Amino acid sequence: MRKGFVFGKFMPFHKGHEAMIRFALSNCDELSVLICCSNRETLPARVRQVWLEHTFREEPRVKVLVYQYDERILPNTSETSALASELWAAQFKIIFPHHSLIVTSEPYGELVAGFMGITHIPFDMDKRKYPVSASRIRNNLPGTWQYLPDTVKSSLVTKVVLLGTESTGKTTLTGRLATHFNGTAVMEAGRDLVADSNDFSINDLYNIATEHARRIDIAATANSPLVIVDTNIHITLSYAEFAYNTALSVDRDIFESNRADLYIYLNADAPYVQDGTRLGEGDRNRLDASHRRVLDRYGITCEEVTGSDWEERFEQAVVLVEQLMQRKITSWYQLAEKPLPA
Repeated sequence: MRKGFVFGKFMPFHKGHEAMIRFALSNCDELSVLICCSNRETLPARVRQVWLEHTFREEPRVKVLVYQYDERILPNTSETSALASELWAAQFKIIFPHHSLIVTSEPYGELVAGFMGITHIPFDMDKRKYPVSASRIRNNLPGTWQYLPDTVKSSLVTKVVLLGTESTGKTTLTGRLATHFNGTAVMEAGRDLVADSNDFSINDLYNIATEHARRIDIAATANSPLVIVDTNIHITLSYAEFAYNTALSVDRDIFESNRADLYIYLNADAPYVQDGTRLGEGDRNRLDASHRRVLDRYGITCEEVTGSDWEERFEQAVVLVEQLMQRKITSWYQLAEKPLPA
């Protein structure tokens, strides 16, 4: 039985990694994938392990392992170095004493294999098939989003949710923000499933909760790392309390799908427009109070957008999203390492 291994940081795991692992599988009977995690890195090993295990969940020949190491003992470098290759090869011989094959897409793969006395098979060394690297992804997530497997996209996507009572501009603003930031828009499921806000059942609300979560999950693996969502589960819960004095029993997965990085609440000081399907203005304002109570109960902190001018509301929301994205970019730059402990 031929045993092989692949190693890397997978920070993040991308489609080039996936293709290399599948190529390695075609050359051995069992494959170990070693996640090398430095003491300076902030991306948890468990997150990387889940990415890989989920991607290869239907391949029993793949075993995902984690190796924690100290950079003061083992070098953290992607440069081809005989000394670094020799040091790592010594560790790999301890971890994989019965493996006879290593697959890499880097020149140092041949050096490591030589020090171990095993076979090296190169994969896509010139990066023509998958012109991407983990560092390039960290530096430009939007421009490299296409190279991420769905399971990685789901955990790295940024979600912005627009909340508020009826006739506050949520739907229009969702579309405008998605266009402005080249993001993916998720429109309110309730508008498609219930024709009139004055006529719906508890069962309708359960259907809305399920369908809206499904739409968010689909958007999370679409073509952009930014998803703008019109309304969320807390608003559906508020409708149940407002109309029926009933608390919906909602699965944890639905709450997780609706979890966002930024919640923008649209104040009810916008001009009220009755389109024939909405609550009356008095009920609309009472619904606003219900929404706020529910959000407060669930510990949802919102940034508020106010004013009667629609363009001004858009500009306020743009600033909030820009600030969020800048924080995200900063966190990605800092993802690779943290200061060494004293």
